[in-house]
Amino acid sequence: MTKKTSISEALAKRRDDIQSQWTGELTSSISTLAKGRLTSAEVAGQAKQFLDLLHPALQTLQLDDINGSGWSDVRAFLDDLSKRRVLAGFSSDETATFIFSLKRSLFDVLKQEFSGDSTQLADNIWQVTVLLDKLGLYTIKSYQKTREDVINRQQQELLELSTPVVKIWDGILALPMIGTLDSARTQVVMESLLQRIVEAESQIAIIDITGVPTVDTLVAQHLLKTVTAIRLMGADCIISGVRPQIAQTIVHLGVDLQGVTTKANLADALALALKRSGFSFTKH
Repeated sequence: MTKKTSISEALAKRRDDIQSQWTGELTSSISTLAKGRLTSAEVAGQAKQFLDLLHPALQTLQLDDINGSGWSDVRAFLDDLSKRRVLAGFSSDETATFIFSLKRSLFDVLKQEFSGDSTQLADNIWQVTVLLDKLGLYTIKSYQKTREDVINRQQQELLELSTPVVKIWDGILALPMIGTLDSARTQVVMESLLQRIVEAESQIAIIDITGVPTVDTLVAQHLLKTVTAIRLMGADCIISGVRPQIAQTIVHLGVDLQGVTTKANLADALALALKRSGFSFTKH
Protein backbone atom coordinates (compact mmCIF):
# COMPACT_ATOMS: atom_id res chain seq x y z
CA MET A 1 0.00 0.00 0.00
CA THR A 2 1.49 3.29 -1.08
CA LYS A 3 1.31 6.45 0.95
CA LYS A 4 -1.09 8.09 -1.49
CA THR A 5 -3.39 5.08 -1.47
CA SER A 6 -3.35 5.04 2.32
CA ILE A 7 -4.53 8.66 2.37
CA SER A 8 -7.38 7.84 0.03
CA GLU A 9 -8.46 4.83 2.07
CA ALA A 10 -8.17 6.69 5.37
CA LEU A 11 -10.36 9.53 4.15
CA ALA A 12 -12.89 7.13 2.66
CA LYS A 13 -13.07 5.21 5.94
CA ARG A 14 -13.85 8.36 7.94
CA ARG A 15 -15.93 10.08 5.25
CA ASP A 16 -18.95 10.78 7.49
CA ASP A 17 -16.81 12.33 10.24
CA ILE A 18 -15.03 14.54 7.71
CA GLN A 19 -18.24 15.74 6.12
CA SER A 20 -19.90 16.48 9.45
CA GLN A 21 -16.95 18.45 10.85
CA TRP A 22 -16.26 20.26 7.59
CA THR A 23 -19.88 21.32 7.15
CA GLY A 24 -19.76 22.79 10.64
CA GLU A 25 -16.57 24.67 9.80
CA LEU A 26 -18.11 26.05 6.60
CA THR A 27 -21.33 27.11 8.26
CA SER A 28 -19.51 29.00 10.99
CA SER A 29 -16.95 30.58 8.67
CA ILE A 30 -19.34 32.01 6.07
CA SER A 31 -20.64 35.20 7.63
CA THR A 32 -23.14 35.82 4.83
CA LEU A 33 -25.35 32.88 5.76
CA ALA A 34 -27.52 35.15 7.87
CA LYS A 35 -27.98 37.48 4.90
CA GLY A 36 -29.69 34.74 2.91
CA ARG A 37 -27.14 34.39 0.14
CA LEU A 38 -26.33 30.81 1.09
CA THR A 39 -28.35 28.41 3.20
CA SER A 40 -27.02 25.72 5.53
CA ALA A 41 -28.58 23.09 3.27
CA GLU A 42 -26.67 24.47 0.27
CA VAL A 43 -23.42 24.41 2.25
CA ALA A 44 -23.98 20.79 3.24
CA GLY A 45 -24.86 19.84 -0.32
CA GLN A 46 -21.75 21.46 -1.74
CA ALA A 47 -19.53 19.78 0.85
CA LYS A 48 -21.01 16.37 0.07
CA GLN A 49 -20.65 16.86 -3.68
CA PHE A 50 -17.02 17.92 -3.34
CA LEU A 51 -16.12 14.92 -1.18
CA ASP A 52 -17.87 12.63 -3.68
CA LEU A 53 -15.53 13.98 -6.36
CA LEU A 54 -12.42 14.16 -4.15
CA HIS A 55 -12.25 10.44 -3.33
CA PRO A 56 -11.93 9.11 -6.93
CA ALA A 57 -9.46 11.93 -7.71
CA LEU A 58 -7.26 10.83 -4.79
CA GLN A 59 -7.30 7.27 -6.10
CA THR A 60 -5.61 8.39 -9.31
CA LEU A 61 -2.42 8.96 -7.26
CA GLN A 62 -2.05 12.46 -8.74
CA LEU A 63 -1.86 14.47 -5.54
CA ASP A 64 0.96 16.59 -6.96
CA ASP A 65 -0.83 17.53 -10.19
CA ILE A 66 -4.41 18.83 -9.98
CA ASN A 67 -4.25 19.78 -13.66
CA GLY A 68 -4.28 16.13 -14.67
CA SER A 69 -7.27 14.38 -16.20
CA GLY A 70 -8.03 12.67 -12.89
CA TRP A 71 -8.94 16.02 -11.35
CA SER A 72 -11.11 17.32 -14.20
CA ASP A 73 -14.38 16.76 -12.30
CA VAL A 74 -12.99 18.49 -9.22
CA ARG A 75 -11.85 21.47 -11.27
CA ALA A 76 -15.23 21.68 -12.99
CA PHE A 77 -16.94 21.69 -9.60
CA LEU A 78 -14.69 24.48 -8.30
CA ASP A 79 -15.27 26.51 -11.48
CA ASP A 80 -19.01 26.22 -11.00
CA LEU A 81 -18.71 27.01 -7.28
CA SER A 82 -16.62 30.10 -7.99
CA LYS A 83 -19.10 31.31 -10.60
CA ARG A 84 -22.02 30.89 -8.22
CA ARG A 85 -20.16 32.71 -5.45
CA VAL A 86 -19.25 35.61 -7.76
CA LEU A 87 -22.86 36.04 -8.87
CA ALA A 88 -24.02 35.81 -5.24
CA GLY A 89 -21.65 38.59 -4.21
CA PHE A 90 -19.10 36.59 -2.21
CA SER A 91 -15.52 37.83 -1.89
CA SER A 92 -12.54 35.80 -3.10
CA ASP A 93 -11.46 34.89 0.43
CA GLU A 94 -14.97 33.73 1.34
CA THR A 95 -14.94 31.54 -1.77
CA ALA A 96 -11.48 30.10 -1.08
CA THR A 97 -12.53 29.33 2.50
CA PHE A 98 -14.59 26.49 1.05
CA ILE A 99 -11.36 24.59 0.39
CA PHE A 100 -9.09 25.85 3.15
CA SER A 101 -11.63 25.07 5.88
CA LEU A 102 -11.35 21.40 4.93
CA LYS A 103 -7.82 21.18 6.34
CA ARG A 104 -8.77 20.75 10.00
CA SER A 105 -11.17 17.89 9.25
CA LEU A 106 -8.65 16.03 7.12
CA PHE A 107 -5.79 16.59 9.56
CA ASP A 108 -7.85 15.25 12.47
CA VAL A 109 -8.64 12.08 10.53
CA LEU A 110 -5.03 11.59 9.49
CA LYS A 111 -3.83 12.02 13.08
CA GLN A 112 -6.24 9.35 14.23
CA GLU A 113 -5.45 6.92 11.41
CA PHE A 114 -1.65 7.27 11.50
CA SER A 115 -1.03 8.09 15.15
CA GLY A 116 1.30 5.08 15.47
CA ASP A 117 3.65 6.19 12.69
CA SER A 118 4.86 9.78 13.08
CA THR A 119 6.85 9.69 9.83
CA GLN A 120 3.90 8.45 7.84
CA LEU A 121 1.63 10.97 9.56
CA ALA A 122 3.92 13.91 8.82
CA ASP A 123 4.31 12.86 5.20
CA ASN A 124 0.57 12.44 4.67
CA ILE A 125 -0.27 15.75 6.33
CA TRP A 126 2.27 17.50 4.14
CA GLN A 127 0.83 15.94 0.97
CA VAL A 128 -2.71 16.90 1.94
CA THR A 129 -1.57 20.43 2.84
CA VAL A 130 0.06 20.93 -0.55
CA LEU A 131 -2.99 19.46 -2.30
CA LEU A 132 -5.50 21.71 -0.53
CA ASP A 133 -3.31 24.77 -1.08
CA LYS A 134 -3.28 24.04 -4.82
CA LEU A 135 -7.04 23.52 -4.88
CA GLY A 136 -7.53 26.72 -2.90
CA LEU A 137 -5.36 28.73 -5.29
CA TYR A 138 -7.18 27.20 -8.25
CA THR A 139 -10.47 28.30 -6.70
CA ILE A 140 -9.19 31.86 -6.29
CA LYS A 141 -7.96 31.98 -9.90
CA SER A 142 -11.30 30.64 -11.13
CA TYR A 143 -13.12 33.24 -9.01
CA GLN A 144 -10.98 36.08 -10.40
CA LYS A 145 -11.47 34.94 -14.00
CA THR A 146 -15.24 34.69 -13.55
CA ARG A 147 -15.37 38.08 -11.86
CA GLU A 148 -13.37 39.67 -14.69
CA ASP A 149 -15.72 38.10 -17.23
CA VAL A 150 -18.73 39.47 -15.35
CA ILE A 151 -17.19 42.96 -15.11
CA ASN A 152 -16.29 42.97 -18.81
CA ARG A 153 -19.80 41.89 -19.74
CA GLN A 154 -21.33 44.57 -17.54
CA GLN A 155 -19.05 47.21 -19.03
CA GLN A 156 -20.07 46.11 -22.51
CA GLU A 157 -23.73 46.29 -21.57
CA LEU A 158 -23.25 49.76 -20.06
CA LEU A 159 -21.49 50.93 -23.20
CA GLU A 160 -24.36 49.66 -25.34
CA LEU A 161 -26.92 51.31 -23.07
CA SER A 162 -25.01 54.59 -23.12
CA THR A 163 -24.97 54.71 -26.93
CA PRO A 164 -28.62 54.44 -28.02
CA VAL A 165 -29.23 54.86 -31.75
CA VAL A 166 -32.60 56.56 -32.30
CA LYS A 167 -34.58 56.79 -35.52
CA ILE A 168 -35.95 60.33 -35.55
CA TRP A 169 -37.22 60.40 -39.15
CA ASP A 170 -37.39 58.20 -42.21
CA GLY A 171 -33.79 57.70 -43.29
CA ILE A 172 -32.39 59.74 -40.38
CA LEU A 173 -30.74 58.32 -37.26
CA ALA A 174 -29.44 60.16 -34.20
CA LEU A 175 -26.87 59.08 -31.67
CA PRO A 176 -26.72 61.27 -28.53
CA MET A 177 -23.33 60.88 -26.85
CA ILE A 178 -23.03 61.40 -23.09
CA GLY A 179 -19.77 61.12 -21.18
CA THR A 180 -16.19 60.48 -22.24
CA LEU A 181 -15.54 59.02 -25.68
CA ASP A 182 -12.68 56.52 -25.53
CA SER A 183 -11.42 53.76 -27.85
CA ALA A 184 -13.67 51.04 -26.42
CA ARG A 185 -16.76 53.19 -26.59
CA THR A 186 -15.91 54.39 -30.09
CA GLN A 187 -15.85 50.78 -31.25
CA VAL A 188 -19.29 50.16 -29.74
CA VAL A 189 -20.58 53.40 -31.27
CA MET A 190 -19.40 52.45 -34.75
CA GLU A 191 -20.74 48.90 -34.53
CA SER A 192 -24.15 50.00 -33.19
CA LEU A 193 -24.51 52.90 -35.60
CA LEU A 194 -23.38 51.00 -38.70
CA GLN A 195 -25.68 48.10 -37.86
CA ARG A 196 -28.64 50.44 -37.44
CA ILE A 197 -27.80 52.22 -40.69
CA VAL A 198 -28.04 48.90 -42.50
CA GLU A 199 -31.22 47.82 -40.70
CA ALA A 200 -33.06 51.13 -41.16
CA GLU A 201 -31.57 51.82 -44.60
CA SER A 202 -30.72 55.32 -43.40
CA GLN A 203 -28.92 57.91 -45.48
CA ILE A 204 -28.02 60.34 -42.70
CA ALA A 205 -26.69 59.84 -39.16
CA ILE A 206 -26.46 62.62 -36.59
CA ILE A 207 -23.90 62.27 -33.79
CA ASP A 208 -24.76 64.69 -31.01
CA ILE A 209 -21.85 65.47 -28.65
CA THR A 210 -23.70 67.96 -26.45
CA GLY A 211 -23.20 65.61 -23.50
CA VAL A 212 -19.47 65.06 -24.14
CA PRO A 213 -17.69 67.15 -21.47
CA THR A 214 -14.39 67.69 -23.28
CA VAL A 215 -12.93 67.10 -26.71
CA ASP A 216 -9.23 66.43 -27.03
CA THR A 217 -7.13 65.12 -29.91
CA LEU A 218 -8.00 61.51 -29.16
CA VAL A 219 -11.75 62.19 -28.95
CA ALA A 220 -11.62 64.14 -32.23
CA GLN A 221 -9.79 61.26 -33.90
CA HIS A 222 -12.43 58.83 -32.65
CA LEU A 223 -15.16 61.04 -34.12
CA LEU A 224 -13.35 61.19 -37.46
CA LYS A 225 -13.03 57.40 -37.54
CA THR A 226 -16.75 57.05 -36.91
CA VAL A 227 -17.59 59.57 -39.63
CA THR A 228 -15.30 57.76 -42.07
CA ALA A 229 -16.92 54.41 -41.30
CA ILE A 230 -20.40 55.88 -41.84
CA ARG A 231 -19.38 57.34 -45.19
CA LEU A 232 -17.93 53.99 -46.28
CA MET A 233 -21.41 52.59 -45.70
CA GLY A 234 -22.79 55.09 -48.19
CA ALA A 235 -24.42 57.35 -45.60
CA ASP A 236 -23.76 60.95 -44.58
CA CYS A 237 -22.89 62.15 -41.07
CA ILE A 238 -23.57 65.37 -39.18
CA ILE A 239 -21.94 66.19 -35.83
CA SER A 240 -24.09 68.39 -33.60
CA GLY A 241 -23.55 69.92 -30.18
CA VAL A 242 -20.32 71.72 -31.12
CA ARG A 243 -20.30 74.39 -28.43
CA PRO A 244 -18.01 77.46 -28.63
CA GLN A 245 -15.57 75.97 -26.11
CA ILE A 246 -15.32 72.73 -28.08
CA ALA A 247 -14.91 74.62 -31.35
CA GLN A 248 -12.01 76.62 -29.86
CA THR A 249 -10.42 73.47 -28.46
CA ILE A 250 -10.57 71.74 -31.84
CA VAL A 251 -8.97 74.74 -33.53
CA HIS A 252 -6.21 74.97 -30.91
CA LEU A 253 -5.50 71.27 -31.25
CA GLY A 254 -5.16 71.66 -35.00
CA VAL A 255 -7.59 68.81 -35.66
CA ASP A 256 -8.71 68.77 -39.28
CA LEU A 257 -12.50 68.41 -39.45
CA GLN A 258 -12.62 69.70 -43.01
CA GLY A 259 -15.39 67.99 -44.93
CA VAL A 260 -17.28 67.08 -41.75
CA THR A 261 -20.60 68.86 -41.35
CA THR A 262 -21.04 70.29 -37.85
CA LYS A 263 -23.90 72.13 -36.16
CA ALA A 264 -24.25 73.94 -32.84
CA ASN A 265 -27.25 71.92 -31.68
CA LEU A 266 -29.37 68.91 -32.51
CA ALA A 267 -32.28 70.99 -33.84
CA ASP A 268 -30.09 72.62 -36.48
CA ALA A 269 -28.61 69.25 -37.39
CA LEU A 270 -32.08 67.73 -37.78
CA ALA A 271 -33.23 70.65 -39.94
CA LEU A 272 -30.22 70.16 -42.22
CA ALA A 273 -30.76 66.40 -42.36
CA LEU A 274 -34.40 66.87 -43.34
CA LYS A 275 -33.41 69.35 -46.03
CA ARG A 276 -30.85 66.94 -47.46
CA SER A 277 -33.49 64.22 -47.41
CA GLY A 278 -35.79 66.35 -49.55
CA PHE A 279 -38.27 67.42 -46.88
CA SER A 280 -39.46 70.99 -46.65
CA PHE A 281 -41.47 72.74 -43.95
CA THR A 282 -43.39 75.98 -43.87
CA LYS A 283 -44.61 77.99 -40.92
CA HIS A 284 -48.30 78.74 -40.54
